[in-house]
Amino acid sequence: MLVIKEVFAAGYRSLRHIRFPVEPLSVFVGGNGTGKTNLYRALQLLQAAAAGTLTHELAAEGGFDSVYWAGPRSGRDPVRVRLGVRLSGESDDYTLEYGVETGLVELLGAGFDLEPQIKVETLTYEARGRSKGLLERRGPRGHCLDEAGVKRPLGSEILPSETALGSLQDAAAFPDLHLARRTMLEWRFFHGFRTDASAPLRKPALAVTSPTLASDGSNLAAVFATLAHIRQDTTDLDEAFDDAFPGARLVIPEPDRFATFGVIFPDYPKRVFQASELSDGTLHFLTLAGALLSYRLPPFIALNEPETSLHPDLLEPLARMIVAASKRTQVWLVTHSEPLADAIARNGGVSQRQVIKRKGETWIDGLRLSGDFAEEEEEF
Repeated sequence: MLVIKEVFAAGYRSLRHIRFPVEPLSVFVGGNGTGKTNLYRALQLLQAAAAGTLTHELAAEGGFDSVYWAGPRSGRDPVRVRLGVRLSGESDDYTLEYGVETGLVELLGAGFDLEPQIKVETLTYEARGRSKGLLERRGPRGHCLDEAGVKRPLGSEILPSETALGSLQDAAAFPDLHLARRTMLEWRFFHGFRTDASAPLRKPALAVTSPTLASDGSNLAAVFATLAHIRQDTTDLDEAFDDAFPGARLVIPEPDRFATFGVIFPDYPKRVFQASELSDGTLHFLTLAGALLSYRLPPFIALNEPETSLHPDLLEPLARMIVAASKRTQVWLVTHSEPLADAIARNGGVSQRQVIKRKGETWIDGLRLSGDFAEEEEEF
């Protein structure tokens, strides 16, 4: 599977023009209003491009009136949102770089007046200093390079509102395109979880083997049951739970049609508290445990302010879970919690990156225009 090496975004909300590297564990810290969530959202939109729903997602955000760069701009500049990601094999022997550019319908164009459309789309393969374009699209015209190296025209079956990445499904003919799409579709984004009385987290889950947590956490009970009764190993989960709630025990019964879980607290050793009875903070921590300690982690996990609703005492155990997960997959975190970022640094030796606002533009402190970070000054 491919790992993310670099992300690019321009013209999207507070992201005027930014390119930044992505590490095995990336921690971004910033106050409210600095644009942290826009960085997170840019990655979600790249996944939407792989799913073929990018223009729908932009329209759902309010269209270009809402999503386009809100800062000063020239009236001659085209209204465009540009996104890109550079992916690499685990041994860094090759890279795949995907880019997509969206804009408004042109005069007399085929589409609704305010509908976002795909203007440019590319996928480039590079190895040993040589590169080749696997996908080249400009407006309605373009081609894709097949496995034999033959250029195939995209044709008219791909609409201006559809991405070629999401539409070309022939894995045998376009294996690199398929690999990039499949990798991006397996990314997981976790941004808060419903914990109200009717939330899916509080309900039993269908007893289906679930190696990975869904983005809404709805299969949490099945994820725990998979660890306990399919993998038959809950060591990491039990240790993380005891780290957060000393003396408590997570109970995962053998499922029938449905999977369930509960908690025994030391004050009530004979009473199992079901998911429906747990506090919001306890349930939220358990869901993060399901995301970070599941049987099979996705190739990339993005967490947006995971500390929400957690007691400060839980930040250190959460940091240890995040560091442990980063040894199995890429983890990308945005937070406004300095204590959480400091705890991650203590447990994983990973420095935090500060997200700042610079003349209305979201930026990362120390990031150079070349897309890498300046070396830290030596301490004397």
